Amino acid sequence: MSHVSDTLDTTVRYTRERTAVVVVTGDVDLHTAPVLRAQALTAVGQGAAHLVLDMAQVDFVDSTGLSTLIVLMHATQEAGGSLRIASVPDRLVRMVTMTGISQLLPMHDTVADALAALAAGEAADGTGPSR
Repeated sequence: MSHVSDTLDTTVRYTRERTAVVVVTGDVDLHTAPVLRAQALTAVGQGAAHLVLDMAQVDFVDSTGLSTLIVLMHATQEAGGSLRIASVPDRLVRMVTMTGISQLLPMHDTVADALAALAAGEAADGTGPSR
């Protein structure tokens, strides 16, 4: 199936206080980005200021999906937290890097790496990406 899909599945898993992992499955595009935005903002609203997006099962991200990442980054920062992306497939790494998103959002090889970096950052009292 190579056409744009209208389905996007997200699973939110709260890993510890103020932290949630959002597993994203499917394409993040014009039709599905609002689903991701709503699910992630709900998690932030429920106290998960730190989000890790697990992108391992994402096949495609368009400009709407990229702008959703920026919206989520701002929402987590306003909540005193951060947004990290993990397990980004190679085919998406180039796009995330070329668009400059990688300068704003920490990218990690695995969710475990992202959670470890987050814990280390909290221990060092909020070291995060520089502006």
